[in-house]
Amino acid sequence: MGSKTPLYQAHVDAEARIVDFGGWDMPLNYGSQIDEHTAVREASGMFDVSHMTIVEIKGSDAKPYLQYVLANDVAKLTESGKALYTAMLNEDGGVIDDLIAYYLTDAHYRLIVNASTREKDLAWLENVAQQFNVSVEERIDLAIIAVQGPQAVEKTLSVISDEHQELVSNLKPFTAAYAGDLFVARTGYTGEDGFEILIPDNQAIELWNQLLAAGVKPCGLAARDTLRLEAGMNLYGNDMDESVTPLESNMGWTVAWEPEDRDFVGRKALEAQKEAGIPHKLIGLVLDGKGIMREGQEVLVNDEVVGVVTSGTMSPTTSKSIAIARVQRSLDAEEVLVQVRKKQIPAKVVKPGFVRKGKSLI
Repeated sequence: MGSKTPLYQAHVDAEARIVDFGGWDMPLNYGSQIDEHTAVREASGMFDVSHMTIVEIKGSDAKPYLQYVLANDVAKLTESGKALYTAMLNEDGGVIDDLIAYYLTDAHYRLIVNASTREKDLAWLENVAQQFNVSVEERIDLAIIAVQGPQAVEKTLSVISDEHQELVSNLKPFTAAYAGDLFVARTGYTGEDGFEILIPDNQAIELWNQLLAAGVKPCGLAARDTLRLEAGMNLYGNDMDESVTPLESNMGWTVAWEPEDRDFVGRKALEAQKEAGIPHKLIGLVLDGKGIMREGQEVLVNDEVVGVVTSGTMSPTTSKSIAIARVQRSLDAEEVLVQVRKKQIPAKVVKPGFVRKGKSLI
C-alpha cells in the first residue's frame, strides 16, 4: 500500500484504476484514458496532483538563497503570486528537478516540485539552506487539484465564491492569488488553459465534488501523460535528469545568465558546456508508419544510432505516434528511422510541441 492523497476515497468511489506512482496510490484512469484526454482538449478535466511536493521557503535570505539554488532568477518576480518555471541543478549542471517557484514576499517563496524527487529535493534544499538564513518547510496539509481545458476557467469560476470571481478570472498565466482558503494558479501541464488549485486537505473532496457536479471530468495519470507529451512538455526522469543539463533538454530558456555576477549552482558547468559545445538536443518525432514509439527506442540515420526516444506515445488528438528524442546536436535530418520492436520505421523530425489549444500542429 502506498501513500494516499486526501482525494483517494473520491477515486475509489469513482471506480478508478489505482496504480502505484512513485510510492503513491494514484488513479491511472476512470475507465477510458481516451475519453479523459479528449475531455481536456475539448471541454474540461480535473486531475488530483496532491502527490506533488509543496515547499515553503521563508527567511530574510529567501531571495538570495533561491537565486543561488535555482537556474532561473527569482529576482524577476516582484509581484505577489507571480511564478516562474525553473530547474534546480547539481554542480555538474545536471537537472536535480524541474519546478515552479511562486513569489509571495521577499521573505517567502513557494516551490512545487515533483513527487518522485521529493526526498532528494528536500535533502538538497536543506543542505544548501545551511549557508543562508532561511527555513525549508514541506507542506503536508494541502491538496492540489488541476482543472484544465477550454472550459476550465468557466467551470472553475462556477465553484468560486462570488467575492473572488473577478480576482480569479483576471489571473494571467503563471500568476496565482489567494481566493479565501484556495491558492489558485493559472498554470498547468496539458497545453490547455486552466488552474492548479491548492486547498486545505480537509476541503479537497468537497471542491472535487463541486467540480464534478459542474461537469468537469475526472482524469488520471495516463491522460495527463499523453496531454503533456502532445504539448511538448518534458517529464522528469525521461526527458531530463541529473545526467543531462537544461541546455540539452530544451530548457535553455529557463537559465538566467544575467546578471553576470549572479552565481548559481551549476553555472560554471553550463558555461563550460556552452564553450565546449552542447552535445545533445531534444527533437520531436512523428512516426510515418504503424507502431508506437516508446522510451528507450533507438533513433537512426544511415544505420548509425544518433539518439534515443525519451518519451513516446500514441497521440489521441493527432491519431499518430509522437515522441521526444535526445539526439546528437549536429543532426539536421528532416527524417530519421526509429527502431520500433524489430522494424526500423521512418519518422519526421519536428519541433517538440504537437498540439496547441486542441489543434494539431503536425
